[in-house]
Amino acid sequence: MHQMSRRHKSIEVPGSDWRHRLLRLTLLIGAMAMLAPTARATDNWNVDGANGVLRVRGELTESACRLDMQSARQDVWLGAAGTGHLQRAGDRATPVVVRLMLHDCSRGASLNRDARTGNRLWSASQPAVSVSFVASADADNPQLVAVRGVSGLALRLTDEAQRDVRLGSRGAPLLLTPGQNELVYTVTPERTRAPLLPGSYWAQVDFRLDYE
Repeated sequence: MHQMSRRHKSIEVPGSDWRHRLLRLTLLIGAMAMLAPTARATDNWNVDGANGVLRVRGELTESACRLDMQSARQDVWLGAAGTGHLQRAGDRATPVVVRLMLHDCSRGASLNRDARTGNRLWSASQPAVSVSFVASADADNPQLVAVRGVSGLALRLTDEAQRDVRLGSRGAPLLLTPGQNELVYTVTPERTRAPLLPGSYWAQVDFRLDYE
């Protein structure tokens, strides 16, 4: 009995130590397995389906001039013209100046063609603009703007060089000063061949700016 007890003891102790070592090894392998996915998730740049690319494109262009809001819609008072100064066709009353203010005109080259003469206006550093005016033309003189409310009177529009505005078509190209500029026009009441009947009158003239 004594020998059997000693033999049993000598077998039990080594067996218990082997189990503890196996348990520690198992826990260590399990911990490494739990950490591995976390490391792979942190750096997955080369994993298919986990990355991409954005191809971004754009264009930077020269800005056209900005029309001042007070110039975009104006009420122009031409004053009172007496019939005694408008006895014959072509007689004119006092002209009134109209200004179109432009802002933020950028510096740049321009090549603008005059539709009437075919001449080209070119500049290496100044932008150019053509202004188109649209209004009902007078029945007796299509160069003049028709008015409502009276007879025998119409309006002549001229630019800063005293050239007649071409109703319904683009005007002569004008060079602009980079940064800020103004376009000056004149409105003049003019007698037509129709019978002269006094009263209050009005007209509407639309305009458009074209840059090249």
